[in-house]
Amino acid sequence: MRLTPSFLLPEWLRSYRPADLLPDLAAGAVVAVVLAPQGMAYALLAGLPPIMGLYAATVPLLAYALAGSSRHLSVGPVAIVSLLVHVACSKVAPAGSAGYVAAALQLALLTGVLQLLLGSARAGFMVNFLSRAAIGGFTSAAAILIGMSQFKNLFGISGDGGESALELAAGVVRNLGTLHLLTTLMGLAAIGMLLLLQRFAPRFPAPLAAIVLGIPLTALLSLDKAGVRTVGDLPHGLPPLSMPPFAVDQMLTLLPAAVTIALIGYLESFAVAGLIADREKYRINPNRELVGLGIANAAAAFFSGYPVTGGFSRTAVNHRAGARTGLAGMITATLIGVILLHFTHLFHYLPKTILAAIVIVAVAGLVEAAEARYLFRVKPSDGYTFVLTFLVTLGFGVEAGIVAGVIFSLLVFIWRSAHPHIAELGWLEEEGVFRNIRRYPHAVVPRGMLLVRVDASLYFANMAFVGDWLRATLAERADVRQIIFDLSGVNDMDAVALAALEVIIEGHGERGIVVAFAGMKGPVRDLTQRAGWPEKFGKQIDFLSLNQAVRQMSTESTNSHGSSKEAATFSGPTTRPTG
Repeated sequence: MRLTPSFLLPEWLRSYRPADLLPDLAAGAVVAVVLAPQGMAYALLAGLPPIMGLYAATVPLLAYALAGSSRHLSVGPVAIVSLLVHVACSKVAPAGSAGYVAAALQLALLTGVLQLLLGSARAGFMVNFLSRAAIGGFTSAAAILIGMSQFKNLFGISGDGGESALELAAGVVRNLGTLHLLTTLMGLAAIGMLLLLQRFAPRFPAPLAAIVLGIPLTALLSLDKAGVRTVGDLPHGLPPLSMPPFAVDQMLTLLPAAVTIALIGYLESFAVAGLIADREKYRINPNRELVGLGIANAAAAFFSGYPVTGGFSRTAVNHRAGARTGLAGMITATLIGVILLHFTHLFHYLPKTILAAIVIVAVAGLVEAAEARYLFRVKPSDGYTFVLTFLVTLGFGVEAGIVAGVIFSLLVFIWRSAHPHIAELGWLEEEGVFRNIRRYPHAVVPRGMLLVRVDASLYFANMAFVGDWLRATLAERADVRQIIFDLSGVNDMDAVALAALEVIIEGHGERGIVVAFAGMKGPVRDLTQRAGWPEKFGKQIDFLSLNQAVRQMSTESTNSHGSSKEAATFSGPTTRPTG
């Protein structure tokens, strides 16, 4: 492939307009104000030094801006990915240790490589296996786990946490005796202020306000000497180059988490990027998004960061602030770089309880109770998927939760595909269409006929259900002498389904019941022809439309058995649609 400038440069940069510069500058500055405190807070959530949150908000943003397809997506540390990092790296080394930091770098590299491979293979469709219900249950439970994991910093208590809600709650109760009252009051006050600003001044950078108030208050009153834990000294300078370890055993340990982060991160990014792109009338390329995120995570691995993805709230802030192109993200990264070069000393007195408050308020909106109610109302099976994923995530941790959600979603899909909707049809004279007689009881069913519509592709797993339905229906309709399958809702069949239909044709033919098919789509008709149906059964079993099949077979029945009042009922035009 020839690497032309148009291939190497993003679309927004090739067509950049001077009029976009000021809006991008303003939006980049606003997001930097939000991202700086969030980045440090999420790094603490991930069990990493706060400075790594700032490192992850520089080079990865630049990399995504040049490689991704969204003009508005704000890439950087996010809460759920940070929690996944903490869970995964804790299996390798104690949080905060050199080994732990090295594991985070390796996890970023693994995540980036996976996303690059998926994007290069055009495999973005794989995220479709993560259903909306499973993701909703997972994120809701993860938000609760994230909030509970911050109680240690919020209340200033000692002790370790855990992966499940029960372990986290037990750790808090077990260490209540170490609770620091001043830290608790400051943290709760920060939560109150953040919620008030979020409610009455949603465009105001509330996290920055909490930090601006908390740092001088701690410094002037020497609260750090009174037991309030602070961030302490942060190193100066741009993100240093880093080399992720390549230990194979550690890589295998981190691989499941890397897969989860790669898919969850892409899903979160693509959802919000697509929403903004629809509003702004431009196109998101799913596979380029995977490549862009993959390059961003690889950049995080080699520039002392940790796994990143696009954030809902920051992307919304970026869009509301007027961003027009990816330059806004590059401005954000530049300003974070300026902070790293000249202003990290200002964060020495930043209380960790305020960072915990920022995380707790940020994830509170991820608990989707309304989504669960909606799913139960619309599709109960999706509601149960939501609840199961939610409970498993709470009870056993985030990795078990997402695996349970995916497995249950696939089981629901398999059950649905193995039990397709089947309708017996009747004729509505006034409307001139065939419809399901269960929904339209006044629809007329022709004497001696059974009209069957299958609303799913036919394959090995659902033919037994079709056969059982047919036998049960025929047991109640002893008068049936003709069966017509309306295949207008069947997009595909496999060889097993073809063989099963042949058994139905031959078996019922031996009992004097004629079986025919109507409305076959081209690909399905091609399959029947390759299977030799015209030679085996003749062309009279394949009709272009249900109207044609009913009229012709009614005529044949009339010729064989005399006049039929029902036969005249179904003499409408063949061009009318079927239901």
